Amino acid sequence: MTQTVAVLGTGKIGEALLSGMIRGGWPASKLLVTARRSDRAEELRTRYGVEAVSNAEAAKRADTLILTVKPQDMAKLLDELAPHVPVDRLVISGAAGIPTSFFEERLSPGTPVVRVMTNTPALVDEAMSVISAGSHATAEHLAHTEEIFGGVGKTLRVPESQQDAATALSGSGPAYFYFLVEAMTDAGILLGLPRAQAHDLIVQAAIGAAVMLRDSGEHPVKLREAVTSPAGTTINAIVELERHGVRAALIAALEAARDRSRELASGNS
Repeated sequence: MTQTVAVLGTGKIGEALLSGMIRGGWPASKLLVTARRSDRAEELRTRYGVEAVSNAEAAKRADTLILTVKPQDMAKLLDELAPHVPVDRLVISGAAGIPTSFFEERLSPGTPVVRVMTNTPALVDEAMSVISAGSHATAEHLAHTEEIFGGVGKTLRVPESQQDAATALSGSGPAYFYFLVEAMTDAGILLGLPRAQAHDLIVQAAIGAAVMLRDSGEHPVKLREAVTSPAGTTINAIVELERHGVRAALIAALEAARDRSRELASGNS
């Protein structure tokens, strides 16, 4: 935590990462932020006691640059940064779909780049951050990246060839669960429950199921079978889910998300 870290383009995920680093003991004096709007920069400075600077100033002063702008804005940001980024700077990208080679081609030869796909539960310190090394990133760079992103949840190293799949499964994953909760809440209302009660029942069931999956070590099939009594309510519901192709629809949805990540990597907006 002796290095200076700059978060560039500090939106919701960038702010979640910033606040997690501070909670983890990172001194505010070692943190820099940039933002497109001056009022946003002032808000971050006031809230966290960090210094708000320009992108060029961040590139000159920070040991590690975390780029959290949207994928479509990344090329423009790199054009701005490239003249100011020394070859020993660690560059961490949080942009979906953009490979490390995209950064390496636009920065000084040999610049270490690490690609990270995190997700919105970073806002409550329950993120899953998937980390991949570029061609010049070392084990030390990966460990440093894990130290940063470990402040807002769990981390997992994967080969970069698996990043598009990780984006589909984990980066977009929370949205699928919200979608299911929304549908199940509507079902609860149809069955006669008030919306608030249906919501509370489903959310607690989701939390309990997630904790059991995490802590029991059991395969999800075994946990599901433990709830599924012969000729009971659950098996009737499972039969309907299978009849309507829910499993196949989820697989197709994840494939579509992976394909979109690949399209972003190829420059198709």
